[in-house]
Amino acid sequence: MKLSLDSLQEMGAFAPVDLAEETVTWRQDGEDVSATVFIKPLSYITAVSEMVASRENTDALAARIAASICDEAGEPVFSVGDITGESDPERGPLNHSLTMALLEVIGRANGLGKNKSRSVTKKKSGTSS
Repeated sequence: MKLSLDSLQEMGAFAPVDLAEETVTWRQDGEDVSATVFIKPLSYITAVSEMVASRENTDALAARIAASICDEAGEPVFSVGDITGESDPERGPLNHSLTMALLEVIGRANGLGKNKSRSVTKKKSGTSS
């Protein structure tokens, strides 16, 4: 295959424009809480936001969450500072449970995570017992 826009398009190498709707569930004060979130597919834009975060010595995970979690119209719900607590020090950062739950749904919406395990066939030693 020769690399071209057409061949890449045929292979599905471009990020989809549709948002993924997911339910995020986390523990808050001993109770399970759920909310609907919309997730932008990981793409070149996500990679750029993570590179900028790295260059500016800000949090790459916060950049991924901020670039991925959006409202129905595709507008960001969070800034990096909202996630890290820098936007409002009195409010503070997102709690651990919500942070991990958001990263989980981002991964799920993008097909990241554990691969299905393959069965392993053991070879016989060649001797019979």
